Amino acid sequence: MKLFKVIILSVITSLLILAIPQNTSAAMYVSASSAVLMEQDSGRIIYEKDANTKRRIASITKIMTAVLAIESGKLKEKVTVSENAVKAEGSSVYLKPGEKIALEDLVYGLMLRSGNDAAVAIAEAVGGSLDGFVYMMNQKAEEIGMANTNFANPHGLDDHENHYSTAYDMALLTRYAMNNDTYKKIASTKTYRQDNPTEAWDRVWKNKNKLLTSLYEYSTGGKTGYTKRAKRTLVSTAEKDGLSLIAVTLNDPDDWDDHINMFETAFKKYTMETVMEKGDLKDVDSKFYKKKLYIKQGYNYPITEDEQNLFSVEYKLAPVKKTWKKDASKVPNIVGEVEISFDQKIVDTIPIYYKHTEKKGKSFIDYFKSIFFAISGVDGNG
Repeated sequence: MKLFKVIILSVITSLLILAIPQNTSAAMYVSASSAVLMEQDSGRIIYEKDANTKRRIASITKIMTAVLAIESGKLKEKVTVSENAVKAEGSSVYLKPGEKIALEDLVYGLMLRSGNDAAVAIAEAVGGSLDGFVYMMNQKAEEIGMANTNFANPHGLDDHENHYSTAYDMALLTRYAMNNDTYKKIASTKTYRQDNPTEAWDRVWKNKNKLLTSLYEYSTGGKTGYTKRAKRTLVSTAEKDGLSLIAVTLNDPDDWDDHINMFETAFKKYTMETVMEKGDLKDVDSKFYKKKLYIKQGYNYPITEDEQNLFSVEYKLAPVKKTWKKDASKVPNIVGEVEISFDQKIVDTIPIYYKHTEKKGKSFIDYFKSIFFAISGVDGNG
């Protein structure tokens, strides 16, 4: 009888465990003070821990410095290295005062070797001065939506009290940066050789990001950071089976393992679901709009197996005007939007376009026929 009771109790306990909702975030653990795991394409937050707490960020600051350098359009231009740049403390690519070096090379030195001298040289070249560049950094941060960030230098050294960001904001920045092919190429480079014809030696820079160079096969880039006050900071990206992820940790003594754990947990539990495919919208009720609407972009979203039925899609179309019925050329190109919701929350809106029928012009032969008939007085329809 006792054995029977134990068996029943075990079965009930097992059923109760299965009934508990499985929280993916709970399955992850990081030793960082702050952390975020974001899916890149959709921006969905898969995991977070004190994600909006302002903290020192050390050299992951240089992601913003790299972005501004790339967007300046001056990567092939030569930069003359100043005394001020050479005097930068901490990690260095050992620039020499008066040396002329391509801005592109400086960005590689910045991202792969975390050169503080490269950061100052970039700032002076792109911003005109350190202050000018810092202004640009904060302008770009505001543009991206980094609401809890303030930059005070281009490298992340602890020389200012008002230099800070959050794990979430740094994920936003990285998501923005990863949309730039040049940034993606630089951030994913394992080794870079900088040949300087004015010197008798070459520079060979190996990326400090061990996830990329040796620890994790799905790594696609990122940026390391460390100062005495910020401690270890790390931004990394990874991709597998169409799922692109961004991980950020601030003040993390075990960042390599934490990032791998976050990535692996997400890759096992999440897949990209196609919610909308680009092209014609077939399920439109309006007689006027039927077979005349399309979207230029599709929409994918990362979900777990249990989240398949949490999507809803709604077409929001402009009221049809009488003038449109008389003259379809007056219908605007965009006539509404697709509103996509997940778990009763709007996650994206996509513009809906109207198909305008192209008016066919007269062919070359028709043109000369009309001239002939006009001159001869013959009815072309006869």
